[in-house]
Amino acid sequence: MTPPTIDLQNPSNWRTPIVVLIAGCLIAIIGFGARSTFGLYLDPMTGARGWTRETFSIALALQNLMWGIGLPIAGAIADRFGATKVILGGAIIYAVGIFGMSVAETSDALYLTAGVLTGTGVAFTAFSLAMATMVRVVGPEKRSLVLGLGTAAGSFGQVLFSPLSQGFISSFGWQQALFLQAAIVLVLVPLALLLPAASVDNSSDKQSLSGALHEAMSHKGFVLLTLGFFVCGFHVAFITVHFPSYVKDLGMAAHVGAWALAIIGLFNIAGSFLSGVVGQRYSKKSSLSFIYLARAIVIAALLLLPKTEMLIYVFAALMGLLWLSTVPLTTGIVAQVFGVRYLATLFGVVFFSHQVGSFIGVWLGGRLYDTTGSYNGMWWAGVFFGVVAAILHWPINEKPLTRLQGDVAVQ
Repeated sequence: MTPPTIDLQNPSNWRTPIVVLIAGCLIAIIGFGARSTFGLYLDPMTGARGWTRETFSIALALQNLMWGIGLPIAGAIADRFGATKVILGGAIIYAVGIFGMSVAETSDALYLTAGVLTGTGVAFTAFSLAMATMVRVVGPEKRSLVLGLGTAAGSFGQVLFSPLSQGFISSFGWQQALFLQAAIVLVLVPLALLLPAASVDNSSDKQSLSGALHEAMSHKGFVLLTLGFFVCGFHVAFITVHFPSYVKDLGMAAHVGAWALAIIGLFNIAGSFLSGVVGQRYSKKSSLSFIYLARAIVIAALLLLPKTEMLIYVFAALMGLLWLSTVPLTTGIVAQVFGVRYLATLFGVVFFSHQVGSFIGVWLGGRLYDTTGSYNGMWWAGVFFGVVAAILHWPINEKPLTRLQGDVAVQ
């Protein structure tokens, strides 16, 4: 029997669902993994440049804000023309931003490179763009599972990049570590070419983009989902950037903070995948309420219990289970209620709120530390917001809209 051949002249023959899923997962691993390590550079960069923690925090807060502003734009372009060119261009901007971060000698240069450029690059290579492509190549009955898979891949990126980046910093210094990180990000360019060149829409839904945005903004559940996602950003960004320094302030070695981030990512793989499975079978909005309430309890326990390395690792494991497990459920509600045609765009709008929360979490963490010498105020704010988010998600109506009755809704 002659083995099957792949026709490279006809991309539709080799961009099979499995190729798209693998490429999407690798994009999530690199894109999210690289940006999850910037907190490891806080101490070495501020020490070398003579910056305060607030200066570094403002740069990464800008990065998160640009990510939030850029993602709806990137999503709209990807929904119209496909994600390939969006991610390809974003990878180049991302790499330039990280390289510029390594040579920045003034706070303004840091704000431009680590903040504006890197944040824009992160937005245009976001794993949500890859996931929006991934869900279009599988049936409705598998979409929640694929969303969990894509999010878990991003989590694995954090597991991989946290010790890798700390190893680069320890072996070569922070500047050379950033050089290497910029080079790794450029691997996103060939991966983007494996995604479909144009958006695929097999549904009968011919709604316009402006109509989709108006419909979503008029939906109470979409508004509540958007407000609740602010809290996710507040939690995740603050911990990603400031947790390694918080651990060092407790008198523990630098590797404890790095391994804690890796543990968060490791357990996040399980949490993200499980949330996709749960979202396939049970209420997504109820699951989100549980996750946010659990986060509040875990943070409170960190503050109240004696500080040991074991506590740090247990906190990281529990927080990892709850870390990005919100993403498959949040994305799943958007797809379930509004359909998948403008999924990247609508999730981008929800995600903007997430990044406003990220901006405040990163900046305020640095600000409060510089003024009070402690992160405790931020931790207690995280507890409060976790309870608020649990309440906000409870009344969300997650039923598909009437206009989608002709199509199969996401389960």
